[in-house]
Amino acid sequence: MKTLMTLLTGAALAGTLATAQADEIVVGGKNFTEQQILSSMTTQYLEGLGYDVEKRAGMGSAVLRQAQENGQIDLYWEYTGTALINYNDESAQGLTIDETYQKVKKLDAEKGLVWLEPSDANNTYALAMREESVEKTGITSLSDLAEAVNDDQGVTFAMNAEFYAREDGWRPLQKTYDFRAGRSDVKRMDSGLVYQALRDEQVDVGLVFATDGRIPAFNFQVLKDNKNFFPAYALTPVVRKETLKANPKLAEHMNTLSSLLDNDTMSTLNAKVDVDKTPIERVAENFLKKNDLL
Repeated sequence: MKTLMTLLTGAALAGTLATAQADEIVVGGKNFTEQQILSSMTTQYLEGLGYDVEKRAGMGSAVLRQAQENGQIDLYWEYTGTALINYNDESAQGLTIDETYQKVKKLDAEKGLVWLEPSDANNTYALAMREESVEKTGITSLSDLAEAVNDDQGVTFAMNAEFYAREDGWRPLQKTYDFRAGRSDVKRMDSGLVYQALRDEQVDVGLVFATDGRIPAFNFQVLKDNKNFFPAYALTPVVRKETLKANPKLAEHMNTLSSLLDNDTMSTLNAKVDVDKTPIERVAENFLKKNDLL
C-alpha cells in the first residue's frame, strides 16, 4: 500500500509539473555579433532556469520580426528605433530614449508583442573621437564639435556613404547643430574602415555604432548627442503576449538580464568576439557566470 501511495503521489506530482511546464520557447537573433551574443546568452540563461529553449540565430532583421509576429519566434532582443521606424513606419526624430520606448511599446502591444524593460544599451549612430583628442580639445558633445567646426579648427570626418546621403543623415545633423563642414573635410568609406581611419589619425571624428566593440578597443570616446538628433535604439527583450501568458515568470527573468546591459558592457562583450576572437558561446557563458546567472 505504501509503495502504491508513493507511486500515485509521484504520478500526481509529475502531472502537476507537466501541466505547469509551458511549451518550448523559441529564442531568435539577428545575424551580427551583438545579436548572436544576446541569443546565446538568453538561451543559456533560460535553460539554466529550467526552460525548454530552441535557439534560432543569424536571421535577417525583417525576417525575424515577421517570424515573431507569425508566432514562429517567441522572444528576441530588438532595438526601439528599428521597431518604431522600420516596422511601424513612425518617426523617432527628436524623441528621447524613453519616449521612443513608450511609443513603440504601445504600437506593438496592438500586435500581441510585449516590450519588457529596456536595457541601458543604446546601439544608435554616434560620432566618436580618440580619447586623447577629447582630452586635448575638450570636445565632449556634438554642440562642442559644432563650435569647433565653426571656429575653423579644421575638423575632419569619416562616415559611410549611406549616412552622408540620407535624408535623416549628415545634412540634417549639421542643420540641427548649426554647423557646416566643407565637402573636403568629409571622407566617405565603408563603415568598417571608419574605425581604422579614426584609430590611425587619418580623421578627427568618425561615425560609429554606439555599442561597437572597437570603441573601447581603440580608445574612442562617443560624443554626447545633447540635442537628441540620433534616434534611440535601446536594446530591449520583446516577447509574444501568448508566450508570457504561458510562462508567467519569464518577464521577471528577462528584466533581470536586461538590467545588466549598458553600452560599456555590450561594447566590451562585442570586442571579446570581434577583436579578441573569443567564441560567442564562451563570451555569453562567462558573462552569465560573472553575474551569478548560471
